[in-house]
Amino acid sequence: MTTALWIAQGFAALVFLLTGALKLVTPKEKLVGKMHWAATWPPGRIKLLGLTEVAGAIGLVLPAALHIVPVLTPIAAVCLAVLMLGAVQTHRRLHESFVPPLVLALVCVAIAAGRFRFGA
Repeated sequence: MTTALWIAQGFAALVFLLTGALKLVTPKEKLVGKMHWAATWPPGRIKLLGLTEVAGAIGLVLPAALHIVPVLTPIAAVCLAVLMLGAVQTHRRLHESFVPPLVLALVCVAIAAGRFRFGA
């Protein structure tokens, strides 16, 4: 079970790290072409979302890997799941596919449940 959790954590962390970094370094004007929701968001909020995703990616891996306050790993997973549920709502409102954020939310819920149950 622990191996499956680590694989899920690595996958989710990679996705959140890449998408968060993209939001941090890409100007809003370029993001709008790929992420339609960005058209209505101020640039500062987009950067904050990117920072949140990067921090969440770090939280999915480092606390459990370093055995330093490992309870932060499932807490990060819960926070990212809530973030992804907000993304689901946003994509539904824009009549876009909401499956990718829904899958990520479910992966994060599984990580949180597994880490709360089995520990780091």
